[in-house]
Amino acid sequence: MSLIQNLPYEWLVGLRYTRAGKRSGRNSFISFISLISVSGIALGVAALIVVLSVMNGFQKEVTDRMLSVLAHIEIFDASGGMPNWRQAEQEAFRNPAVKGAAPFVETRGMLLRDGEMRPTVIRGVLPSEERKVSEVANQIKQGSFDALTPGSFNIVLGSALARSLNVTVGDKVTMALAQTQPTPAGVLPRLKSFNVVGVFEAGHYEFDSALSFVSLEDAEKMERLDAPSGLRLRIADMHKAPQVAEELKGSMSGDLIMRDWSKLNANWFAAVQTEKRMMFIILTLIIAVAAFNLVSTLVMTVTDKQADIAILRTLGSSPRSIMKIFMVQGALVGIMGTLVGVTLGVIVALNIDVIVPFIEHMFGVQFLSKDIYLISEMPSDLRWPDVFKIGGLSVLLAFVATIYPSWSASRVKPAEALRYE
Repeated sequence: MSLIQNLPYEWLVGLRYTRAGKRSGRNSFISFISLISVSGIALGVAALIVVLSVMNGFQKEVTDRMLSVLAHIEIFDASGGMPNWRQAEQEAFRNPAVKGAAPFVETRGMLLRDGEMRPTVIRGVLPSEERKVSEVANQIKQGSFDALTPGSFNIVLGSALARSLNVTVGDKVTMALAQTQPTPAGVLPRLKSFNVVGVFEAGHYEFDSALSFVSLEDAEKMERLDAPSGLRLRIADMHKAPQVAEELKGSMSGDLIMRDWSKLNANWFAAVQTEKRMMFIILTLIIAVAAFNLVSTLVMTVTDKQADIAILRTLGSSPRSIMKIFMVQGALVGIMGTLVGVTLGVIVALNIDVIVPFIEHMFGVQFLSKDIYLISEMPSDLRWPDVFKIGGLSVLLAFVATIYPSWSASRVKPAEALRYE
């Protein structure tokens, strides 16, 4: 209490006006408008925090699923092949950030089965080494990843790709490559029959519908290569992939080409960032509308308090002090709305995995169909920098909204204000 009493009188009067507006029957309408302003700011702040947290959650979920199949860094030799991949692997492991490495061959082709034809990305791997850089072996729903033995011409398909071709483990598919070969009937694409020995499901449609795995040796034979195309690496912190790629480029021998996971999916990440920015701008407008409701609230307060202003001016208050009183009142409303909104938004964002199922159960709806999105729970990733940014922006908008009404109050002339009192 003593701390409040030691505040400048402008703060004390501003605090009194804020409290008095709630108790005074004469100012009930002003108090109602103030409540609407606080509620609007709170709802806008909470909505922005929840929406950004959900978008961050979706981005994290999709990124994790992508990186369960993709490597963090891919290394290619400019000559087109990497015969000394073991040496390159040892050089890569000299960097402490590198935790796993595996050779690969990647090409594109078409899979045919009973008149159905689907494009696919064919990745040749060593099953024992592939476990070090991806989670595909743990995502096998049918069959076995270890069945990709050299010379067997076995293949593991994505779940959506297998469904579209109507195949399962034990069936055969025909692979057509872009490379051609001369025959008595003319130049035809190269064809090879493969045995389906496994089906994986990464949970990302792009990979489940277009990716297939074969043995590294079989892929080399298909592409008529003498060595793997390159190395796939997994590092300790995926967010440092661009930095680690630059370090490896400087430390490894040979004419190498580095490609990190963020460049492989640059368009997708750019689209997500654009969506987040647009959503931030749209929801910030909601906060701005609520914050600028303070203008009407303070204008009505200034009109109602003209006699008080005149008395304060008569007692020696400067226009600057009068302006400060109403800025304190408006800023308090903005801060209260922001605090309520931040608290509400953080609680909802942290408990959205409980709140959404409760709403779905209560109203008999389903926000996320597992058949479409491959996830049944609403993801949320609350990031405190976003919370602080949103809270700061809300307070700033509320402060800006107080400037004109406060300046208007400082222009009140005591003689005119007291003329009809």
